[in-house]
Formats: sequence, structure tokens, C-alpha cells
Amino acid sequence: MMARVLLTCGEPAGIGPELAPFALASGVDTVWLGDPRHLPPGTAWTEVQSPSDPVQPGHLPVLRHDFAGPATPGTPDPAHAADVIAVIARAVELAMTGQVAAITTAPISKQALKQGAGFAFPGHTEYLAHLAGDVPVAMMLASTTVTPSCRVVPATIHIPLQDVPAALTPQALEQAIRLTHAGLIRDFGIAAPRIAVAGLNPHAGEGGTMGRQDRDIIAPLIARLRAEGLNLAGPLPADTMFHAPARATWDAAVCAYHDQALIPVKTLDFSGGVNVTLGLPFIRTSPDHGTAFDIAGRGLADPSSTLAALKLARDMSKARA
Repeated sequence: MMARVLLTCGEPAGIGPELAPFALASGVDTVWLGDPRHLPPGTAWTEVQSPSDPVQPGHLPVLRHDFAGPATPGTPDPAHAADVIAVIARAVELAMTGQVAAITTAPISKQALKQGAGFAFPGHTEYLAHLAGDVPVAMMLASTTVTPSCRVVPATIHIPLQDVPAALTPQALEQAIRLTHAGLIRDFGIAAPRIAVAGLNPHAGEGGTMGRQDRDIIAPLIARLRAEGLNLAGPLPADTMFHAPARATWDAAVCAYHDQALIPVKTLDFSGGVNVTLGLPFIRTSPDHGTAFDIAGRGLADPSSTLAALKLARDMSKARA
């Protein structure tokens, strides 16, 4: 029997806890880690001491982690920050010791964690990488309900657009490509991955007339990695590589910057997009949305992305096994 997928509580004042009960309808054997007081009223849950403990059908298994107090939807409490961080660390320990098959993380509020506990990391992903031993990681956003699937990895992420050309070094791009290649093999079961690499400039620089980075940086790197045996295409013009016939020619696309990568996925599959962290020694997925404080507790949250994240975590764990 495969170990359960662990779903963290995330920010208790956000929509994470109210989406947790939907895991019962996902078809994924899930255990939730958090304070059961933060679950919606009427949730059927059973406390477990181990992630593998049996529970009666229709009940959400809960690994209890008591917080400083109840949560008010839409209003983060600084007193909860330390426990949000502790839940993430506990989830990683369970994954690293093989007690759970994968982790799906509900969204956190970086601002609340910084204010309440001095959280020193840029975000969730960087903290997970630190807990795993400061390993190099990359962010993949994967569609789950469109065919051909759209999987994208930005080589640079949360930086101003004006800083992208300097940050898009051969080293940064090579790391993104290698992590993508390894992740497609290990976690998606693709034996010989096909990776498309987007150009930085319009028309991939058009021979250097619209920027030299594509010709002078990206193309030589692709040539070197091809010589090692990686199946790479590019640099490709980003405006023509995401329609269905083009997507059918690759398994993932490595892009130059955040919006170049994420706009196609969010346009094609807004509710079914899943964030995957490549490079970790365990599987981590997360829904492609934030805490949504503006609708928390109002019953308006769409569970689609959380359910997709749970299902993808399960499928990735099967591929890795």
C-alpha cells in the first residue's frame, strides 16, 4: 500500500483549511497536517498518530498540530506564524523519512510569517530547499486538464523584468534545464525528455537584430548540452511555441522569465495548474493560487487546483517509486 500524500494547512486565515475536506473527493489517500479547529464546521475528521493510521471512510485523517488559537478567516494572526513554519518543517521530516509519499502545500502568507516570526526566506520553495539541505531547485508550473500538457520552468523567477537579462546567465539557464530534464525522468516517467528552450527576446533575437542574448548565450549552451545527449530545441520564439501543435513536440519548456512561462499555463488551464518544485529529494506540489484572504471563510474558494495538486503528487510518487 502506497503511503499517503500529506496536505499541509498553510496559512490558517486563508483558504487552505477550508479546501482540505475536498481532499476526500479527490480519490487521493490524503492526510492533513494542522489544527483541526481551523477546519470548516462539520468536517468529518479523525486524529491519527501516524500518517498511515486507518480511519473510517469519509473521514479526513488529521495529524494534529495545535496552533496558538483559533483562526479568523481573512485576518492573519502573527501568533500563528511560528506554527505555520513548524508545520512545513514537520511535513518535510515526514517526507524525508518516507512516512508520506509526497507533500502538497497549501498557500502561506510570506508577509504574515515575516511579521510574526521573522521568516528569513523569500518564499515557501526556498524554505523547503533549505530544509532539504540547501539543494538547487526550480519551479515548474504544470497544466493537468489540457492536452498536450503544458509544463513550464522559468529560469529566473521573482525579479523585475529589467533585471532578467543580467540574471539569465549560462549557469542559471543550465541549472533550470538540468533540473527539468532530471525531474521529467524521475517524477513524470518520461525516459527521454524533449525540452524546448524559449528565447529571451522577440523572435528569439532574430539573428541578433533584437538582442544578442539568444545568439551569444542561449544557443551555445543548448549546443553544448545537446552534445551531451539532451534533447533540446531552441532558442525558440516564445510567441509561437505554446499552441497545441507546438506543445506536442516537447514535454516541458524552459523559459527566460516568470511571465513568459506562467501566462501560457494560466491561460490554458487556470484552475488546473499545479506548482511543482524540481530538485528536492521528496515530491512537493502546491495549488497555483495564494491565500485569497478576500474570500476566505465565505465558501467561494475553488478547490480545483488543490485537487489537481494532490492528484499530481500521487502520480509523481508512483512514477518515482
